[in-house]
Amino acid sequence: MYSLLFTRHAYATLLFLSLACHTYNATKNNYCQSSCGIHNISYPFRLKTDPKKCGDRNYELACENNLAVLYVDWGVYNVQAINYNNATIRLVDANVQKDNCSSIPLHSIGQLRYDSYWNSDPRYENIISRSNFSDIDDSYQSLVFVRCEIQVNSQLYVNRSTCSNNSSDNLLKGGSGFSYAILTRINASALVDSCLVESITLTSFLLPKDVHNISYLNIYKSLVYGFEVSWFPACCSNHCLSYYGLPSEGECYQFRKINFKDILETVVGYLYTILWSLLHGLHHWLSYLLVFFNDLLIFLVVYRIAIFICGTPCVIAFFIYKWRRRHLSMFANIEEFLQTHNNLMPIRYSYSDIKSMTNGFKDKLGQGGFGSVYKGKLRSGDFAAIKMLDKSKSNGKDFVSEVSTIGKIHHVNIVRLIGYCVEGSKQALVYEFMVNGSLDRYIFSEERNNLLSNEKMYEICLGVARGIDYLHRGCDMQILHFDIKPHNILLDEKFNPKISDFGLAKLYPTYSNTVTLTAARGTIGYMAPEFCYANIGGISFKADVYSFGMLLMEMAGRRKNVNAFAENLSQIYFPSWAYEHFCKGKSIELEDISEEERNITKKMVIVALWCIQFKPSDRPPIHKAIEMLEGEVESLIMPPKPSFFPTDRAQEDIQVEEDSTQITSPYSDSDSISLVQNEY
Repeated sequence: MYSLLFTRHAYATLLFLSLACHTYNATKNNYCQSSCGIHNISYPFRLKTDPKKCGDRNYELACENNLAVLYVDWGVYNVQAINYNNATIRLVDANVQKDNCSSIPLHSIGQLRYDSYWNSDPRYENIISRSNFSDIDDSYQSLVFVRCEIQVNSQLYVNRSTCSNNSSDNLLKGGSGFSYAILTRINASALVDSCLVESITLTSFLLPKDVHNISYLNIYKSLVYGFEVSWFPACCSNHCLSYYGLPSEGECYQFRKINFKDILETVVGYLYTILWSLLHGLHHWLSYLLVFFNDLLIFLVVYRIAIFICGTPCVIAFFIYKWRRRHLSMFANIEEFLQTHNNLMPIRYSYSDIKSMTNGFKDKLGQGGFGSVYKGKLRSGDFAAIKMLDKSKSNGKDFVSEVSTIGKIHHVNIVRLIGYCVEGSKQALVYEFMVNGSLDRYIFSEERNNLLSNEKMYEICLGVARGIDYLHRGCDMQILHFDIKPHNILLDEKFNPKISDFGLAKLYPTYSNTVTLTAARGTIGYMAPEFCYANIGGISFKADVYSFGMLLMEMAGRRKNVNAFAENLSQIYFPSWAYEHFCKGKSIELEDISEEERNITKKMVIVALWCIQFKPSDRPPIHKAIEMLEGEVESLIMPPKPSFFPTDRAQEDIQVEEDSTQITSPYSDSDSISLVQNEY
């Protein structure tokens, strides 16, 4: 007569043999730990919300109301605990309610009468013989819930009606009778014929062996505790039995990685074989040696083929990766910068917004060194100048430089950056629109209606100087523009100047007197000489002072500083000609100007000559230049003659060759040098 142990054997075996058989490894994915009512849910178990790399999908649990739940085809079980030391999991039928002793498991083998024909059916013997739970007698207890048509007078049958809320049991509402719980192992024939099994389950909460004085509340506590099953031995033994032909005992072995010991054993085996062949005949030795080298040759050929098949795509992928990285690193750097400096004021637009603003890039305002400028219209109705950076010329540094400098400063003489756009290789900068364009239109124009008065030119140069002074001293970081020129000075509707184009700008601490650059920056004709001659002084804010001086000289003369088509040879380089004129007591002759305008022009030229001194130490800082521009022309002293003239280069080169260890200015002992200082 078979015991009801068969039932719990089959029940527990079916529950976890449905899960995929995988070798348990407690250390695998130990970094993926979750919690849901219970802590440390790790490999092989995982929650549905865990990342894909965590755990095994065949051991997936759900988290419902902070309770770990296991779903199988035939039922739902609440997970009470997972023990990774002995590879067990404790489960309770989801229908068992902690505070309702009338609740019983909903999922079981089935509602079957236990008749005696089970004892002679050989099919169940095969199931029992393959069961892994050989130790279940000591670690499990079966619980059988039955309903009988007549009252049963047996100490093995514990009356469930003693439960206070038994009337709420939905299983009893379907019919009349008497409900019992059977705790101990009984044969199927021992069941009363009139009794029907409602549910069968297991418990790992072992009750006393003496069942005569046990109440149903004790049984209910064991039911709530649940039953433990091991996912490792049950799964693994059948896996090994079916795949590797292991003995029926179900011992499971893991694959071992080839290590030094395995290699050593193989080599020793070959040596032993060779030695045996030497002792028993040369032909045996040759045959084994031939087999060895044949295997070695096959291995090398297969190895080379595998390297070629696997390596060729890898090499191609590597070169594609390097090519894409070279082209995409610029965009990654820009995105990283924007994420780091997400507190900047400018608005980030999409490329579709830019196209909409510019009406499909129809109104082109001009072409610059790093891209084209288009006229656009913002949603507010205001106009904007939108610069589309040329991806073939830009490496992303000018974009980052522009946003990092102008993006967080506000000054009346600095153009305002409204927003920007970054989508892959498409980069755009959105500025406030300057109605009157750039200053070069009014300095070099031959049309009289484009000419500005000397007073307006004077106001413009003061505004530019104040903007540069703000960059040098008005921010937390010292901003060096490195590209001050007429094209980068924009004029609004009232001809107020605004410095633009910060693509070459750099930020430095305010205490830095000199800066380090890997390459020259600026435009020829406005670029300071220290970019080319390191021995005259370091690169500092004086580079912007030099560029401002060249700009100021062009504004005063209404012409470019270098004019190869000048009538007289002495007029080719305008600063040299202006200096000679002032030294002779002459002034720059402009048409239809008053005496006051003539003095303004003279003041602008003298300040410009100070700013374009060859050595950085001889130039005034920009705030000193502002003081000189705002002062009286009579108080200004003529500076030393600037030595950086084309006509003076040959003589200067001779001087450098004669004394290469020190370059001194021929005007270094002039008293007028003391009128300006090179420190703030």
